[in-house]
Amino acid sequence: MDKKKFKVIIVEDVKLELKGTQEIFRHEIPDAEVIGTAMTEAEFWPLLEELMPDMVLLDLGLGGSTTIGVDICKTLHKNHPDIKVLIFTGEVLNEKLWVDALNAGADGIILKTGELLTATDVQAVMDGKKLVFNYPILEKIVRRFKEAVMQDMRRQEAVITYDIDEYDERLLRHLALGYTKDMITNLKGMPFGVKSLEKRQNELINRLFAPDERIGVNACRLVTRALELRIIDIDHLEPDEE
Repeated sequence: MDKKKFKVIIVEDVKLELKGTQEIFRHEIPDAEVIGTAMTEAEFWPLLEELMPDMVLLDLGLGGSTTIGVDICKTLHKNHPDIKVLIFTGEVLNEKLWVDALNAGADGIILKTGELLTATDVQAVMDGKKLVFNYPILEKIVRRFKEAVMQDMRRQEAVITYDIDEYDERLLRHLALGYTKDMITNLKGMPFGVKSLEKRQNELINRLFAPDERIGVNACRLVTRALELRIIDIDHLEPDEE
């Protein structure tokens, strides 16, 4: 008995690319049946309701707008959560758009570069796998992941090297946010008065700066040094509960 094919609608606004994508399905992905194509959002919704596919292969840049594809993805995810949405896009540099598509509920993103569309990736989406990417986007994700891990490691090493405790971190973080010491003493769970914080600040200066660098170091310079050493993270400067 033949395996039942899964049904696909392709949404693509460039005729040549639409034809090329259909050829990829015909020759490389025999388990899929392309049951319809749409070049605009207006064509897509009636086609969807009529045919109800298992997967929508969606180009993000329709009619010159990158937001239309994201909006389609969001509506599909909300109203038809069982339909798989695989993004197939030429937006190879627009990383923010990839994030928008993922937040909108896309099951994966295939960039129109490198390996293009493969039977393995398409089948992975149909099998329920989330976050299916081809090599160009995976390469960027892995690089960002490695950078993030190394930043975390540098921060952990700095915290150990300079003997930074919870209250040191809270003091430095809130100084970076523009809090005065009076304001910091009012934070929930902060058991120190202003004089104790001033003493702690001086101790931090002694730990983070060499002896010949300590003269004239104020709170601003101390915070800058803490940022340089990754003791506090500029991307996660949020105040504690007051």
